[in-house]
Amino acid sequence: MNNIFVYCEVEGGVIADVSLELCTKGRKLADQLHCQLEAVVIGANLSGVEKQLYPYGVDVVNIADDPRLEPYTTLPHTSVMIQLIREEQPQIALMGATTIGRDLGPRVSSALHSGLTADCTSLEIGDHEDKKNEKVYKDLLYQIRPAFGGNIIATIVNPDCRPQMATVREGVMKKEILSKHYVGTVKNLEVSRYVNDSDFVVSVIERHMEKSKVNLKGSSIVITGGYGVGSREGFDQLFELASVIGAEVGASRAAVDAGFADHDRQIGQTGVTVRPKLYIAFGVSGQVQHVAGMQESSMIISVNNDPKAPINAIADYVIQGDVNDVVPKMIKYYKKNTK
Repeated sequence: MNNIFVYCEVEGGVIADVSLELCTKGRKLADQLHCQLEAVVIGANLSGVEKQLYPYGVDVVNIADDPRLEPYTTLPHTSVMIQLIREEQPQIALMGATTIGRDLGPRVSSALHSGLTADCTSLEIGDHEDKKNEKVYKDLLYQIRPAFGGNIIATIVNPDCRPQMATVREGVMKKEILSKHYVGTVKNLEVSRYVNDSDFVVSVIERHMEKSKVNLKGSSIVITGGYGVGSREGFDQLFELASVIGAEVGASRAAVDAGFADHDRQIGQTGVTVRPKLYIAFGVSGQVQHVAGMQESSMIISVNNDPKAPINAIADYVIQGDVNDVVPKMIKYYKKNTK
């Protein structure tokens, strides 16, 4: 049918944000390609799950509902995806670049000999000219991702193999409702047709999940420290400021590599993408890799002693000065104004 597939992760009956982000992007790609957007949901107790997906423009929701399919295990989910893709022949298949997506995606693409681009930060539709063979390919999926340690941006195309598969990082796509009244159709899959009993050889006896203590995506104010902060002690000041104004603390890659902050706080192409109402960057130079992860913030304030720092060009306000002088003053006056 050459539609677009989005594998949707589900936990406790709730579709993951990264899957809804992919449905939003998938809808736009489907409109460009004049095809339908299909979601694939695999799990248990999925009655009514389609209602979470329709508002994002999903035309068809393929549901594989079986108690043995929850929680996620590799073999049965892989079998469902492989067989369904072979039946439906989608031109594009998308997954989140999550723990599940990074396990599932390569297995499916290997079985289908389709190829896979991992950790994409952008997806576009465009043409490709093979000058060697003098052939032009129309409407290919541009799979865009950082390469060589994030130092360049690579655009990857897959002219001949189908589906064109990609995993996409959480947060890099906007999650936008197309219409609350949008209604598609449900296709209930007969699980026994797609999964052999031997695929259920692994069963989860006990499962423990620890939620992340860092919520950069959900914070309306993000304070980010760069290499210019100078030390872990410098970051302690940022945490104090964050506690005063109700913010979350992020870090640039340079700061993380220097050991000033933990990796789960990294913002940028090789970290988390954020869109807060207020983004304050302390000692951040603003290389393209970092800017890609925060440029859609509603308001950006740069605090830097370098007037030519690249981040100043996209900042709404620039405070020129030493971070170690500015931060204590901000803490002092914020505390004073909140009394």
